[in-house]
This record gives sequence, C-alpha cells and structure tokens, in this order.
Amino acid sequence: MSDWNTAIIEEFRANGGKVGGQFAGGNLLLLTTRGARTGNPHTTPLAYLADGDRLVVTASAAGAPRNPAWFHNVRANPTVEVELGTDTFKAVASIPDREERDGLWEKVTSAMPGFADYQKQTDRVIPVVVLTR
Repeated sequence: MSDWNTAIIEEFRANGGKVGGQFAGGNLLLLTTRGARTGNPHTTPLAYLADGDRLVVTASAAGAPRNPAWFHNVRANPTVEVELGTDTFKAVASIPDREERDGLWEKVTSAMPGFADYQKQTDRVIPVVVLTR
C-alpha cells in the first residue's frame, strides 16, 4: 500500500493535484498527519467531499476491519496539513458526533457510492473526519 500511495502522492504533486487511474476526475487531497507515537509526518491521499468551507474524508481503509493509521494519528494530533490542488494549508481534524457523522456519511455515499460498498465489507462503523481550515 505504501508504494501505491507514494506513486499517487508523487503524481498529485507533479500535476497540481490531478491524478489519473481510478482517481481521475475525482476529488482527491493529500492529508499529512503527525504520528501519534513518533510525531513523524505521514501523508495519505484521500477522496474528499466539500461541505461548505469544510472538507469531509472517511477512514474507510477500503472496508478493512480496522481504522487506518492516519485516523489514529488525527485523534492524537488533530492539527494536520492539507494539500488541495496547488494549495497547502493547516487544518484541524475533528470527528463529528454520531448524528452529524450519519448525515455526512449520507452525503459522502450519495456523491461517491463506493464508500457504501466499503461499509458493507466491515463490521465497524466507518468514521468520518471533518477538516476545517
């Protein structure tokens, strides 16, 4: 997975936020978190949904049984860096309460139905994370 993410990150940065393959034409951002234990930076490409001034991402891990490492990192260190196109900015990652999460999840799955498939593959409730500048 790391090599796969590295290739997407390099393509994203080389092309002003545009990538090909399965993400071509989609909304993609790069999220840099700080390791919960180490404090080291970790960058992850994620699909996102704009919700007003906020960006919404999901900790889907493609329907894996466990949350992705980046989710654990934002819980420990909510100040993150976001790369959106050619813009890079600091943001605060927050985890909405269940009611807000469910409403945002509905918006995400309406715009990107593949996330509903990920939910069917796991017993965990896939977390939603809100990124605010």
